[in-house]
Amino acid sequence: MKLSVSENIKNLIPYPPGKPLKELEREYGITDSIKMASNENSLGPSPKAVKAIALGLENLHRYPDGSCYYLARALADKLEIRLDELVFGNGSNEIIELLVAAFVSPGDEVITSHPSFLVYQTMVQARNGVNRVVPLKNMRHDLKTISALVNDKTRLIFLDNPNNPAGTVFTGKEFENFLATIPENVIVVLDEAYVDFVDLALRLDVRKYMHGKTAVVGLRTFSKAYGIAGLRVGFGIMTAEIATYLHRVRQPFNVNELAQIGALASLEDEEHYQKTLTMTREGIAWLRKELEQIGCRTFPTQTNFFLVDVGFAAKEFYEKMLLQGVIIRAMNAYGYPTYIRITVGTVKENKRLVSAVAQVLREMRNDDRQ
Repeated sequence: MKLSVSENIKNLIPYPPGKPLKELEREYGITDSIKMASNENSLGPSPKAVKAIALGLENLHRYPDGSCYYLARALADKLEIRLDELVFGNGSNEIIELLVAAFVSPGDEVITSHPSFLVYQTMVQARNGVNRVVPLKNMRHDLKTISALVNDKTRLIFLDNPNNPAGTVFTGKEFENFLATIPENVIVVLDEAYVDFVDLALRLDVRKYMHGKTAVVGLRTFSKAYGIAGLRVGFGIMTAEIATYLHRVRQPFNVNELAQIGALASLEDEEHYQKTLTMTREGIAWLRKELEQIGCRTFPTQTNFFLVDVGFAAKEFYEKMLLQGVIIRAMNAYGYPTYIRITVGTVKENKRLVSAVAQVLREMRNDDRQ
């Protein structure tokens, strides 16, 4: 067999999926492990969503609603926008893919930051586009440098706000000054996967900018605050004109039936949503305080995760935490060799994590003295 594959595809590095929890436990000989690495909602899904999904199982022989009509109507009412200003996807990842498919041709340029969500650059490379990558400055998007890179080949600018993994945001004034410098043929994409956790005073309102001179698209997800990451439901907020182009390139049944049912029920469960926000704010404040007290350096965040400088090689720290039955994320690949990323958990999980970090720090400090 001799395959003909373009160089841009050959050079792609697949997204590295984590091992299943049970497999990690088997490999490391541990039990009752906890996962605090993937920015998931530790409370789990809304009980109302679980019940609604169970009731929907009897209709699995039917194709899902290709328009996500009932979910779209509820979300449009909540956001006070039109139905045709929403596009749904198999996670917000798919909306990223649709934007690139619709607006990026071979040789076109897309500007992103580093570190940020890796899927932006992957999708651009898959379409034979050109990635222009700007390093974060003081862990924040360097909007001035991004603006200076814009040229007549620029089609999209992706800004994850809050940023992953730094957890930082930019202000409305900073964003408005930035937008004023961007030509009207460029689409600015605000990836707001973690917007629910942002302090209200710091949140941007994408609806304020989406009809301006330079088009702004907002990306949201049900994976984080709404706790249904396993169902993969995301959506984009955009002008109806941009939405029409995304509908031309998306698959007709891209959001499955149970995902639509679960998302709609989650959207209507305000109690579970507010419980998630409270758990997140209180948990991060407690975790940061406790970790600082045992010698770590932590960083403020506007998300459900935060960065921690443990002062040792992050990969080795990650391995030792696994032996404690606690899964965290090492930040080596993001350019932070002594940093880990922690997702807030339940009270019980948070206490166990602090205990494990303290134990690993003791081990690594003792090793240094020998």
